[in-house]
Amino acid sequence: MKEFGQIIRGIRVITVDWQLERNGAAHHTQEYPCPELVVRRGQSFTLILELSRALDDEDALIFTVETGPQASEELHTKAEFQTSGPEDDDTWTAVEEARTENILTISLTSPPDAVIGRYLLSTRVSSRRKHSNRKLGEFVLLFNPWCPEDDVFLASEEERQEYVLNDNGIIFRGVEKHIQAQGWNYGQFEENILNICLSILDRSPSHQDNPATDVSHRHDPVYITRIVSAMVNSNNDRGVVQGQWQGKYGGGTSPLHWRGSVAILQKWFKGRYRPVKYGQCWVFAGVMCTVLRCLGIATRVVSNFNSAHDTDQNLSVDKYVDSFGRTLEDLTEDSMWNFHVWNESWFARRDLGPSYNGWQVLDATPQEESEGVFRCGPASVIAIREGDVHLAHDGPFVFAEVNADYITWLWHEDESRERVYSDTKKVGRCISTKAVGSDSRVDITSLYKYPEGSRNERQVYRKAVKKLFSVEACGRRTRVRRAGGRGLWRDDLLEPATKPSISGKFKVLEPPVLGQDLRLALCLVNLTSRAQRVQVNLSGATILYTRKPVAEILHESHTVRLGPQEEKKIPISIPYSKYKEDLTEDKKILLAAMCHVTKGDKLLVEKDISLEDIITIQVLGPAMVGVAVVVEVTVVNPLSEKAEDCVLMVEGSGLLQGQLNIDVPSLEPQERASVKFDITPSKSGPRQLQVDLVSPHFPDIKGFVIVHVVPAK
Repeated sequence: MKEFGQIIRGIRVITVDWQLERNGAAHHTQEYPCPELVVRRGQSFTLILELSRALDDEDALIFTVETGPQASEELHTKAEFQTSGPEDDDTWTAVEEARTENILTISLTSPPDAVIGRYLLSTRVSSRRKHSNRKLGEFVLLFNPWCPEDDVFLASEEERQEYVLNDNGIIFRGVEKHIQAQGWNYGQFEENILNICLSILDRSPSHQDNPATDVSHRHDPVYITRIVSAMVNSNNDRGVVQGQWQGKYGGGTSPLHWRGSVAILQKWFKGRYRPVKYGQCWVFAGVMCTVLRCLGIATRVVSNFNSAHDTDQNLSVDKYVDSFGRTLEDLTEDSMWNFHVWNESWFARRDLGPSYNGWQVLDATPQEESEGVFRCGPASVIAIREGDVHLAHDGPFVFAEVNADYITWLWHEDESRERVYSDTKKVGRCISTKAVGSDSRVDITSLYKYPEGSRNERQVYRKAVKKLFSVEACGRRTRVRRAGGRGLWRDDLLEPATKPSISGKFKVLEPPVLGQDLRLALCLVNLTSRAQRVQVNLSGATILYTRKPVAEILHESHTVRLGPQEEKKIPISIPYSKYKEDLTEDKKILLAAMCHVTKGDKLLVEKDISLEDIITIQVLGPAMVGVAVVVEVTVVNPLSEKAEDCVLMVEGSGLLQGQLNIDVPSLEPQERASVKFDITPSKSGPRQLQVDLVSPHFPDIKGFVIVHVVPAK
């Protein structure tokens, strides 16, 4: 309720009741803790005005809404409309719902393609004499996935609850054979987050250069998402997060220490828009998901395992190795990450046509420039699956992330190279996102590509290559051109490497657990009916999740004689003492075996290992708003040595105020210990409690649990 002393043609507006509770429930915005009204476009909202006297019969109220600097009707950032005016879906309208003497109930409706953002609402009484408008206050207008006429409309209520209103989620990390779930607090309804998200739009270079025009484009989800994609990273502007992939995080926070977006966004805002250090792909995706859900666009986080970074756009990742299978970084420009995380948002593509409506890829991780700016998308998922890489935006890059061939070259000392047989089809596996309404993982690979080796998949690939050669691609480059240097186009590639006369794979003999020795075997099989000698060069390295090697931990050679059709196993043991000093927070190791067969065949076998750890979280009893409940966390010291100075770091939106730090007693080698503490939920519904065991002796051990909180009785 707001009181006024303004006079409108002899009539004073005494109060404005913004009907926050009623409008919030109708617009699914009641969770925003803002002092002003938050509503969604294309849907009516109600105000109650108390006037100092009743309006005359011939009078009507004329309302004005405006947003952004230099608002104008021409730019669609200003509108004037009155209560007796015609109802039109394309314009703002006002309807007098009820009148009781001097109390007016007014219903206002914005068009479903209105500019989103913070609006000023003012009014005057119609008359022959024109009086100046009187300000009633401000409100925020968001996209509306519940409105069928809005470009962001999403038909499923279950999906709207998940992709717009759920303020926590799961991000999948790890390696293809061992996918791990990490909790993430999106927190789009936390204090001041909506204001910060609107500030992100205002801090963009487009707004700084031409604010009035920039605001006028904010009706379009394609425009908004492209701006946000650029602003979540700090490469071309004072964006939110600064990336760091070198494993050194001095002067900032390790990407793995973030548990959600709220602390990042608040730090950026309170620090006067200084980029927050540091982020990697899942951090960029988590923050972008928060911003877009907050603005009303259905958004999810997607993980692609064995994700290609094809720098020269020839649809192949060319990896150069030495005789031990070790990556030669000075020669290898392309890369294949263990996983990469991006976003998908749901909206119509008026710029491409209805065939490409639906999920759109967006990626805020700064990998390559798009139209001179580090951003990616929106690229239609349907366009990627069908090979329509010429369509806006950044189709070639996304297509390569899930479809590029993985080509291995053995680099000789005389600077010649030789194609080595390896798995070329390992890119774009287990593309994953959180299930609607549960914590399970959903594999959505089929949305991005047809089954590997199928007729459709080959047709799409040929179509994409043809378009890359002949068509000017939108966004990523002005024209896709022949790769220079050592890179080759798909059609220029040599015939596939000759299939060798042996096969090989690494087999894990015991689960690879953090703090323990690793025990594996390389299994070799002679595929011929003649005896063969094989020279096996083994190497191993601790790596970042980008597969960039950090330190070598294995280097040995074996000569193996294989009888006809014989299988032999070479045992491999890597003591914890060998890898503990150089293990990164990613907890990943890459093993390689370069196998040289007598008659000249060569086979490269690789194995990505993600070390396991243990943390168990239990809520001991029912959880209710306002009532304390006990949580028990069980941890295990993974080391064969004593671990001191361990801390549990606990966080949960709607469960805790801020972060809870709990000291853990010293843990003997392999000791299991339980820690109990209370939480008092403040919000009902499914809530995510995150618990990390932090130690100076080993990388963080992360866990989470969903707590189902019932309303207070």
